Amino acid sequence: MRWFGFGFNAFGQICVSEKPRKDGGSDVVKVISPTELGGHADTSGCCGQTSQIRASWSRRASLHLDAPRCVCLAGFRAAVSGGSCGICREESRGCKDALITESHLILSFPDRIESWDLQKEEKTPSWVMEVNPHVEGSGPSLNLPLVSGGYVAPKPPFYHSLSPHLKAKSLALGAEHAILLSSSGAVYTWGLGSHGQLGHGGLSSEEEPRTVEALWGMQMQSVATGGWHSVCISDGGDLYVWGWNESGQLGLPSRGLRKALQQKSSQQAEVVCQDTSTSPVEEPQQGEEHEEVFISIQAFPALLDVTPSCEVRKISCGSRHTAAVTTSGDLYTWGWGEYGQLGHQTLISSDEPQCVEFFRGQQMRVVDVVCGAWNTFAAVIKEEVACS
Repeated sequence: MRWFGFGFNAFGQICVSEKPRKDGGSDVVKVISPTELGGHADTSGCCGQTSQIRASWSRRASLHLDAPRCVCLAGFRAAVSGGSCGICREESRGCKDALITESHLILSFPDRIESWDLQKEEKTPSWVMEVNPHVEGSGPSLNLPLVSGGYVAPKPPFYHSLSPHLKAKSLALGAEHAILLSSSGAVYTWGLGSHGQLGHGGLSSEEEPRTVEALWGMQMQSVATGGWHSVCISDGGDLYVWGWNESGQLGLPSRGLRKALQQKSSQQAEVVCQDTSTSPVEEPQQGEEHEEVFISIQAFPALLDVTPSCEVRKISCGSRHTAAVTTSGDLYTWGWGEYGQLGHQTLISSDEPQCVEFFRGQQMRVVDVVCGAWNTFAAVIKEEVACS
């Protein structure tokens, strides 16, 4: 399995230029074409194949879950170099999962959870919580930010308890809200609701987990959240979206995005007209215009048809963009694209799901996707994929 990245790269979290800056960053700020991440092993040869990627705004964490298990960091204060996948964190050896934020690296071990302050050079974790491996092993395996009895947050206080009746299966944290999937397939949300990201039909906030009633009776298999939007996939492979859509991150018509694209098109048309001395394009005649419904906030779940030919298998959200992997092995992206995070080898944003043709062209099948705030990482395997 190989990992590719594209989008925001100011700190070298995807790749670094041949002459990196003195502060360890990269002169290549925008990676608009999917680029394979550094080699599978660091200079000490301690790491195996990258099993998973975790990303924040300025950093990337590569999880090596085969023996010996460890985490390598790339990006701010840890830019990749040569064939390295980043700087191996010695304190991560033996971990089974990790969560990276702008300030902390949270590590999950069989018997404990540790949080390391990345802004300080310390030899001991800033926070530790012991867990009972026997209790943890009695149920389904929990992935961060879920931990035994609750979940961990990106900053102090790190631990937050959850009612045991929720029977949490997975959990995702947005900028100011959370979305939880229960073992029964029900979806709960809480936190700030000012952009409709809770999916309850209004803009009110919720202090405690509340069921998303619009999805009641439909079993969901996975959930994800961006800065101010939320998504989930049903057992049948249908994708539901809600929250903020200013940049088209829901895949629904965005007035702000369409207006910006029209302004660019008008400016380009004016230049062409001036250069060729031709008449401007005629405006639509009365009766030819049709009014389109634009959505800036979708306060309850809406069904999004990514592609009619296949189902959605994986989903991930950036701050203002979304990426989905289909059962055919294709990657679709939409939303804000001004750093190239949509992978279409342009800086154009889109409020419509579009296939990332790069992987089709290379006969690669996408099997997983992870979004950072302003970038995207895709895991692929070599395989001929029929065009859908």
